[in-house]
Amino acid sequence: MKKIVHTIDAISEWTAKIARWFIPILMVMVTMEVALRYIFTRPTLWGYELHIMIAATTYMLAFAYTHLKKAHVRVDMVYAHLSPRAQAGIDFVGTLVLFFPFIFLLIYAGWNFAFRAWATGESMATTGWYPPVAPLRTMVLYGLVLFGLQALAHFVRDAYFLVKGRPYD
Repeated sequence: MKKIVHTIDAISEWTAKIARWFIPILMVMVTMEVALRYIFTRPTLWGYELHIMIAATTYMLAFAYTHLKKAHVRVDMVYAHLSPRAQAGIDFVGTLVLFFPFIFLLIYAGWNFAFRAWATGESMATTGWYPPVAPLRTMVLYGLVLFGLQALAHFVRDAYFLVKGRPYD
C-alpha cells in the first residue's frame, strides 16, 4: 500500500512541476494580449479563449499538489489546537463524509463532459476562433481524478495514524 501512496504523491509532484510552467507562459500571453489590444488596437481572436484554457488547466492540475502539501485554505481556530490524532480523526471523517462523495460526483460529471466533447467535436464559442474544448475538459477530468487519488492517499495516512498512533511515512 505504501508504494501506491508514494506513487500517487509522485504523480502529483510531477504534474505540478509541469503545470508550473504554464504560469509564465500565461503571463507572457496576457501581457502580449493587453499590449496588442490597448497599445496597438489589434487584439487577437484566440487570446481570450487560450488564456481561459491555460489558466483552467493550471488550476486543475494544482489541486492535488496543494492537497499533498496540505496548503489548502483551512479555518483552524479549533483544529490547530487539537492533538495530531484528533486532527487525523477530523480529516478522516471529513474526507469520508464530505470530500469523497463530492469528488466522485465531480469526476462522474467531468467524465461525461469530456467524453461528450470528444464524441461530438464540441468547440468553444466565446469568440469566432472556435477551438476544440475536449482537451480542456480532459485536463479538468485528469485534475479531478488526481485530486481524488491524492485525497485517498491522505485518507490512508489518516486511517493508519488513527489506528497505529504514529505517522504512515
